[in-house]
Amino acid sequence: MNALHGATIRLTDFPLLVFVTSLVLLMFSLWAGARLLRRWFVPSDNMREDFGIVLGASLTLLGLLVGFSFSMAVSRYDQRKSLEEAEANAIGTEYLRADLLPDADAAKVRALLHAYFEQRILFYTVRDPDRLREIDARTTALQTEMWAAVAAPAKAAPTPTAALVAMGMNDVLNSQGYTQAAWWNRIPPAAWLLMTVIAVCCHVLVGYGARNAKEEITLLIVLPLILSISFFLIADIDSPRRGVIRVQPQNLMSIVDAIPAR
Repeated sequence: MNALHGATIRLTDFPLLVFVTSLVLLMFSLWAGARLLRRWFVPSDNMREDFGIVLGASLTLLGLLVGFSFSMAVSRYDQRKSLEEAEANAIGTEYLRADLLPDADAAKVRALLHAYFEQRILFYTVRDPDRLREIDARTTALQTEMWAAVAAPAKAAPTPTAALVAMGMNDVLNSQGYTQAAWWNRIPPAAWLLMTVIAVCCHVLVGYGARNAKEEITLLIVLPLILSISFFLIADIDSPRRGVIRVQPQNLMSIVDAIPAR
């Protein structure tokens, strides 16, 4: 499966850029509400109560969206971790099942699986797009060779043992597809857009409701800072390759260390 097919670069792939952009945007929204909006619509004492209800409801909705988005990012991160473990188990099991084949075929399958192990570890650790294209091409070639290596003895001697080895190789190939699908499964851009629009509206309302703009705006800067940090954390967890918090191929590396190359 092509690891880069369908992968598009977007702002949320760069968590630090998300933090800077959101901080600037939200601080500008706060200033716009305090300086610009108050010039056009002067708040009166009679509207303070209704304004407080609207502001409270808006901030509550924003908090729910941030929490929901964080939950989505964490669930996808956990899924990527679980599939890395499943992929390592599938490859390790097939490595052991190769002993059921004739010696020559078993040696070929084990050699291919060892090379495949290395490519799968690189998939998790490499960030450079050019290297990833090379890894993807090498992985696809190895998958073709591995399937041919187990299909040939299965066709020559269609026994239950050969079928078991072929089924194990099928699990290896499928596990890579599941892993790639999980890496493509991200928070939808529409959810980011909705959360951003509501955050901007909330900051405009907060700035508009400040009684003493010069004193309160300094204090209210804390709000866009905290929210920008939240956006950074969500984007970082949701970005499987460019974030600080990434899935490490610990299970794959542990199996490589446990199984010597033959």
